[in-house]
Amino acid sequence: MARIQLHRIAHARAGDKGNRANISLICHDPADYPMIRDQVTEGFVAGLFAARKPSRVVRYELPQLAAMNFVVDDVLEGGVNSSLGLDGHGKALSFLLLSAEIEEDVL
Repeated sequence: MARIQLHRIAHARAGDKGNRANISLICHDPADYPMIRDQVTEGFVAGLFAARKPSRVVRYELPQLAAMNFVVDDVLEGGVNSSLGLDGHGKALSFLLLSAEIEEDVL
């Protein structure tokens, strides 16, 4: 097994609404979807965002698109208009997910 950053095998789209981030993770190659699906769980994403104290993470699987969508509640410091953070937008949080490492089978 080797470790690989998600950005090497997937890309992300993200947005925000209030204090909720919405992050889609899309595989470059559909063959990687099972590996990503098995490792990038709700708990995995909650752990990545632990410092922001998410109250809930929900994963929606989109296997026909080789993608998944995560809805992460209460991670934007009250929302874009309420936060004193310079970059509290959900869009920026997709890069945190893409920098995460998972295990890759190496044959």
